[in-house]
Amino acid sequence: MSNEIIHGPLGQGTVHVCVDMQRMFAEETEWHMPWMERVRPVVARLAERRPADTIFTRFIPAAHPGEGHGTWRRYYERWASMTIEKMGADMVKLVPELARLVPPAAVVDKWVYSPWTDETLHSCLRARRADTLVITGGETDVCVLGTVLGAVDRGYRVVVVTDALCSSSDAAHDASLAVYNMRYSQQVETAPADLVLDTWR
Repeated sequence: MSNEIIHGPLGQGTVHVCVDMQRMFAEETEWHMPWMERVRPVVARLAERRPADTIFTRFIPAAHPGEGHGTWRRYYERWASMTIEKMGADMVKLVPELARLVPPAAVVDKWVYSPWTDETLHSCLRARRADTLVITGGETDVCVLGTVLGAVDRGYRVVVVTDALCSSSDAAHDASLAVYNMRYSQQVETAPADLVLDTWR
C-alpha cells in the first residue's frame, strides 16, 4: 500500500464531513448497520483529532408514516417504524462518542440522502474556507455516495476514508469503492484513516 495520498498532503482547507453516524443506524432498528460498530472507533479517532474541523450530517426521517413528496411518501409507508413518531426523536441523535464533540464540531441536518439540496453545508464549508473534504460514515452506497458526488460537483477535493465507512451491504460497499477508484480518480481519492491522519497537516 502506498504511504501517500495521490494528490499530496491535506492542508489547512481540509474539513472532515462525517455522514449520519446516528443512533438509529447503530441500535437495533430496521435500519441497523452491523458494520457501524466496527468503524465507530475509527471515525471517533478522526473526529477527536480535529473536532473544530468536523461537520456531522444527520438524516432526519419523516415525522409520520406516509409523509413526504413523491416516492418519499411511499418510502415512509414502507419504513413506518423509522419515522420519528414511531422510534422517538432521540434516535436521530449522533452516537454518544461523537455527540460529545459538538461543539466545537458542527451538525448539519438533512431530510434526503444528499446534504447538498440546500446551502447549509456549503455555507458552513465556505465559512471555513474549505477546499478538501475527508468523508466518513454511512452508508457507503447511499448517503455517503450522495455526499461524495455533490462534493465533486462543487469542485471540492474528496478523500474517502476506506476503513471509516459502513454499509448494510458488503457488495454495494465494495462496488462503490471500485467506482470511486475507477471512474473518479481525478476527483476522489481513497485512503485508510492512519494515512489521512499522518498527511493532514
